[in-house]
Amino acid sequence: MKRTRVLVVDDSATSRQLLVTILRADAEIDVVGQAGDGLEGVEMVKRLRPDIVTMDVQMPKLDGFAATKRIMVEAPTPILITTGVDPRALSVSLEAVRAGALAVHAKPGNPQTPYFDEEARELVRQVKAMSRVKVVRHHDREPARTLAPAGRFPLLRAGVPTEVVAIAASTGGPAAIHRILTSLSADFPVPILVVQHIARGFSPGFAGWLNTASLLRVKLAENGERLEPATVYVGVDDRHLGVSAARRIQLSIAPAVGGFRPSGTVLFDSVAAAFGASAVAVILTGMGRDGVEGLRAIRRAGGRTIAEAESTAVVYGMPGAAVQAGLADLILPIEQVCAALAGLPCVSDRLRETVP
Repeated sequence: MKRTRVLVVDDSATSRQLLVTILRADAEIDVVGQAGDGLEGVEMVKRLRPDIVTMDVQMPKLDGFAATKRIMVEAPTPILITTGVDPRALSVSLEAVRAGALAVHAKPGNPQTPYFDEEARELVRQVKAMSRVKVVRHHDREPARTLAPAGRFPLLRAGVPTEVVAIAASTGGPAAIHRILTSLSADFPVPILVVQHIARGFSPGFAGWLNTASLLRVKLAENGERLEPATVYVGVDDRHLGVSAARRIQLSIAPAVGGFRPSGTVLFDSVAAAFGASAVAVILTGMGRDGVEGLRAIRRAGGRTIAEAESTAVVYGMPGAAVQAGLADLILPIEQVCAALAGLPCVSDRLRETVP
């Protein structure tokens, strides 16, 4: 069996040693190198060609964001950002994900805590899983992107006007969601609900990062609040995100679905029940199948579905499973997902007429 070759980049000797100890305890992992700053990390990636890099954020000489950008230009390699639950560090971490890192993951805490073994196992699982992702070379400057005209997407322009958009994503999702939300105008006329699989404790920072970047209002979902146009509701840690028949946010501690809470399938199921044919569901990059069965509910209710195309998905698991199951009305690269949503025929008046 091929062993996973890992490079650990972290300026803290204590954190670096802890990560190395956790990773080396697994028989299928080789730690092939350690770097104390981002610049050294970039050079070691080019020399050692690891299967994956664990990357700290706040480092001298070159921080995790800048190091990620250089690696993805000069020697494309799967990168897992490892950081503490610190809003300042998380903002840089998410910029690194936008620059090409696969995901952001919390560093395991004090080995004396009762949660440490579980945190260590999850880190190892993530490292192994991310090491198998095929990444592509980025460019120093992204070419200007021109959105396709909305009229190219007739399936989303005909029939019942849209009253809600629901999005589910996993690995690679933060960058894709950022791309979508920053393409939409401040007066986007319907609410958007988002389930993003992200490490525990990072949801508030994720919502804050999107809120800063987007013209829309982006916030963590709160149980019982009424849906409003031009507002994005982000699922919170360890709670399913859904909507009630009264079209209010519904957070739930019902059992995880497919190992996930929040789950894209739960979100899509509830949106289908509450909005029927006026719902649009979007399934983006991510490992596994979360959200696929929920798309089936959207289709049965007469709603419309979009799956991200393989050409732009970091991991084609979730959208690929949706396409294979025949549940995608449209299969679009991310920039055309943006155009399709921007061109939706929408109504928002009925949101104000729901049960108080």
